[in-house]
Amino acid sequence: MTSAILETERLILRRFNEGDLEALYQLLRDPEVNTFLPWFPIRDQAEAKVFFQERLASCSYSFAICPKGQEPIGYIKLSSDESRDLGYAIRREYWHKGIVTEAGRALLERLRQDGVPYVTATHDRNNPRSGGVMRQLGMTYRYSYEEQWQPKNMLVTFRMYQLNLDGQADRVYQKYWDISAVRLIEKDLS
Repeated sequence: MTSAILETERLILRRFNEGDLEALYQLLRDPEVNTFLPWFPIRDQAEAKVFFQERLASCSYSFAICPKGQEPIGYIKLSSDESRDLGYAIRREYWHKGIVTEAGRALLERLRQDGVPYVTATHDRNNPRSGGVMRQLGMTYRYSYEEQWQPKNMLVTFRMYQLNLDGQADRVYQKYWDISAVRLIEKDLS
Protein backbone atom coordinates (compact mmCIF):
# COMPACT_ATOMS: atom_id res chain seq x y z
CA MET A 1 0.00 0.00 0.00
CA THR A 2 1.33 3.41 -0.93
CA SER A 3 1.82 5.43 2.22
CA ALA A 4 3.77 8.37 0.85
CA ILE A 5 2.53 11.91 0.93
CA LEU A 6 2.54 13.72 -2.40
CA GLU A 7 2.97 17.47 -2.39
CA THR A 8 2.29 20.05 -5.09
CA GLU A 9 2.39 23.82 -5.10
CA ARG A 10 -1.06 24.10 -3.50
CA LEU A 11 -1.87 20.61 -2.28
CA ILE A 12 -1.01 17.78 0.04
CA LEU A 13 -2.16 14.36 -1.14
CA ARG A 14 -2.23 11.85 1.69
CA ARG A 15 -3.99 8.70 2.78
CA PHE A 16 -7.48 9.11 4.18
CA ASN A 17 -7.97 8.21 7.81
CA GLU A 18 -11.02 7.83 10.02
CA GLY A 19 -10.57 11.41 11.22
CA ASP A 20 -11.54 12.49 7.69
CA LEU A 21 -15.03 10.98 7.79
CA GLU A 22 -16.78 14.34 8.24
CA ALA A 23 -14.93 15.81 5.24
CA LEU A 24 -15.72 12.69 3.20
CA TYR A 25 -19.38 12.96 4.23
CA GLN A 26 -19.50 16.62 3.13
CA LEU A 27 -18.15 15.63 -0.29
CA LEU A 28 -20.26 12.55 -0.94
CA ARG A 29 -23.59 13.85 0.36
CA ASP A 30 -23.80 16.57 -2.30
CA PRO A 31 -26.21 15.45 -5.07
CA GLU A 32 -24.52 17.69 -7.64
CA VAL A 33 -21.06 16.26 -6.91
CA ASN A 34 -22.55 12.76 -7.19
CA THR A 35 -24.36 13.34 -10.49
CA PHE A 36 -21.61 11.63 -12.49
CA LEU A 37 -20.28 9.28 -9.80
CA PRO A 38 -21.35 5.63 -9.79
CA TRP A 39 -23.17 5.76 -6.46
CA PHE A 40 -25.94 7.69 -4.81
CA PRO A 41 -25.21 10.53 -2.38
CA ILE A 42 -24.52 9.18 1.09
CA ARG A 43 -26.95 9.97 3.89
CA ASP A 44 -24.84 9.96 7.04
CA GLN A 45 -21.42 9.42 8.57
CA ALA A 46 -22.04 5.68 8.88
CA GLU A 47 -22.25 5.50 5.07
CA ALA A 48 -19.12 7.69 4.84
CA LYS A 49 -17.31 5.12 6.99
CA VAL A 50 -18.43 2.26 4.75
CA PHE A 51 -17.28 4.21 1.67
CA PHE A 52 -13.94 4.88 3.35
CA GLN A 53 -13.45 1.21 4.28
CA GLU A 54 -14.63 -0.30 0.99
CA ARG A 55 -13.38 2.18 -1.60
CA LEU A 56 -10.46 4.12 -0.12
CA ALA A 57 -8.72 2.33 2.76
CA SER A 58 -7.91 -0.82 0.80
CA CYS A 59 -6.82 0.94 -2.40
CA SER A 60 -3.05 1.20 -2.90
CA TYR A 61 -3.25 4.52 -4.71
CA SER A 62 -5.96 6.46 -2.91
CA PHE A 63 -5.34 9.99 -1.71
CA ALA A 64 -7.25 12.71 0.08
CA ILE A 65 -6.87 15.99 -1.80
CA CYS A 66 -6.05 18.63 0.82
CA PRO A 67 -5.22 22.26 0.14
CA LYS A 68 -2.18 22.97 2.28
CA GLY A 69 -3.24 23.51 5.88
CA GLN A 70 -6.83 22.35 5.28
CA GLU A 71 -8.97 19.25 5.62
CA PRO A 72 -9.68 17.02 2.59
CA ILE A 73 -11.85 18.55 -0.12
CA GLY A 74 -11.82 15.56 -2.44
CA TYR A 75 -10.11 12.37 -3.42
CA ILE A 76 -8.14 10.89 -6.29
CA LYS A 77 -7.50 7.18 -6.69
CA LEU A 78 -6.45 4.44 -9.05
CA SER A 79 -8.40 1.20 -9.08
CA SER A 80 -6.38 -1.91 -8.34
CA ASP A 81 -7.95 -4.04 -11.08
CA GLU A 82 -6.56 -4.42 -14.60
CA SER A 83 -8.37 -1.29 -15.85
CA ARG A 84 -6.21 0.90 -13.59
CA ASP A 85 -9.08 3.35 -13.69
CA LEU A 86 -8.39 6.85 -12.41
CA GLY A 87 -11.23 8.28 -10.34
CA TYR A 88 -11.69 11.58 -8.58
CA ALA A 89 -14.22 13.88 -6.95
CA ILE A 90 -13.95 17.29 -5.38
CA ARG A 91 -16.31 19.51 -3.43
CA ARG A 92 -18.33 21.81 -5.65
CA GLU A 93 -16.91 25.06 -4.27
CA TYR A 94 -13.47 23.95 -5.52
CA TRP A 95 -14.54 23.13 -9.09
CA HIS A 96 -12.87 24.90 -12.04
CA LYS A 97 -9.68 25.82 -10.15
CA GLY A 98 -7.34 23.20 -11.62
CA ILE A 99 -7.13 21.29 -8.35
CA VAL A 100 -7.95 17.83 -9.72
CA THR A 101 -5.54 18.36 -12.61
CA GLU A 102 -2.79 19.36 -10.16
CA ALA A 103 -3.51 16.32 -7.98
CA GLY A 104 -3.67 14.07 -11.04
CA ARG A 105 -0.27 15.19 -12.30
CA ALA A 106 1.28 14.38 -8.92
CA LEU A 107 -0.35 10.96 -8.84
CA LEU A 108 0.68 10.16 -12.42
CA GLU A 109 4.28 11.04 -11.62
CA ARG A 110 4.18 8.64 -8.64
CA LEU A 111 2.67 5.92 -10.85
CA ARG A 112 5.47 6.40 -13.42
CA GLN A 113 8.08 6.11 -10.66
CA ASP A 114 6.39 2.95 -9.38
CA GLY A 115 6.37 1.32 -12.83
CA VAL A 116 2.61 1.30 -13.40
CA PRO A 117 2.36 0.71 -17.17
CA TYR A 118 -0.86 2.60 -17.97
CA VAL A 119 -3.96 4.25 -16.55
CA THR A 120 -7.45 4.60 -17.95
CA ALA A 121 -10.30 6.91 -17.05
CA THR A 122 -13.88 7.15 -18.21
CA HIS A 123 -16.44 9.91 -18.13
CA ASP A 124 -20.11 10.22 -18.99
CA ARG A 125 -20.53 11.94 -22.35
CA ASN A 126 -22.77 14.43 -20.52
CA ASN A 127 -19.84 15.46 -18.30
CA PRO A 128 -17.32 16.85 -20.81
CA ARG A 129 -15.41 18.82 -18.14
CA SER A 130 -14.17 15.53 -16.72
CA GLY A 131 -12.85 14.67 -20.18
CA GLY A 132 -11.08 18.03 -20.12
CA VAL A 133 -9.27 17.02 -16.94
CA MET A 134 -8.25 13.75 -18.58
CA ARG A 135 -6.85 15.57 -21.63
CA GLN A 136 -4.99 18.05 -19.39
CA LEU A 137 -3.35 15.05 -17.73
CA GLY A 138 -2.07 13.88 -21.11
CA MET A 139 -4.62 11.12 -21.55
CA THR A 140 -5.98 10.45 -25.03
CA TYR A 141 -9.48 9.48 -26.07
CA ARG A 142 -9.67 5.89 -27.31
CA TYR A 143 -13.37 4.98 -27.71
CA SER A 144 -16.90 5.31 -26.35
CA TYR A 145 -19.23 2.60 -25.14
CA GLU A 146 -22.67 2.23 -23.56
CA GLU A 147 -23.25 0.69 -20.15
CA GLN A 148 -26.32 0.19 -17.98
CA TRP A 149 -24.79 1.94 -15.00
CA GLN A 150 -25.36 0.41 -11.59
CA PRO A 151 -26.56 1.02 -8.98
CA LYS A 152 -28.22 4.03 -10.63
CA ASN A 153 -29.69 1.80 -13.38
CA MET A 154 -29.28 4.35 -16.16
CA LEU A 155 -27.93 3.96 -19.66
CA VAL A 156 -24.71 5.96 -20.02
CA THR A 157 -22.38 6.53 -22.93
CA PHE A 158 -18.87 6.58 -21.49
CA ARG A 159 -15.76 7.97 -23.15
CA MET A 160 -12.62 6.01 -22.34
CA TYR A 161 -9.25 7.76 -22.12
CA GLN A 162 -5.86 6.18 -21.57
CA LEU A 163 -2.30 7.20 -20.80
CA ASN A 164 0.50 4.68 -21.33
CA LEU A 165 3.17 5.52 -18.80
CA ASP A 166 5.66 2.96 -20.09
CA GLY A 167 5.92 4.27 -23.66
CA GLN A 168 3.91 1.48 -25.32
CA ALA A 169 1.86 3.88 -27.41
CA ASP A 170 -0.20 1.21 -29.20
CA ARG A 171 -1.67 -0.37 -26.06
CA VAL A 172 -5.43 0.17 -25.67
CA TYR A 173 -7.40 -1.28 -22.79
CA GLN A 174 -10.13 -3.17 -24.65
CA LYS A 175 -12.36 -4.65 -21.93
CA TYR A 176 -15.07 -1.97 -22.02
CA TRP A 177 -15.15 -2.14 -25.82
CA ASP A 178 -15.34 -5.93 -25.78
CA ILE A 179 -18.19 -6.23 -23.28
CA SER A 180 -20.38 -3.43 -24.66
CA ALA A 181 -22.96 -4.13 -27.37
CA VAL A 182 -22.86 -0.44 -28.38
CA ARG A 183 -19.42 1.06 -28.96
CA LEU A 184 -18.08 3.74 -31.25
CA ILE A 185 -15.26 6.13 -32.00
CA GLU A 186 -16.52 9.70 -31.70
CA LYS A 187 -15.05 12.43 -33.87
CA ASP A 188 -16.43 15.44 -32.00
CA LEU A 189 -15.76 15.32 -28.26
CA SER A 190 -17.52 18.57 -27.37
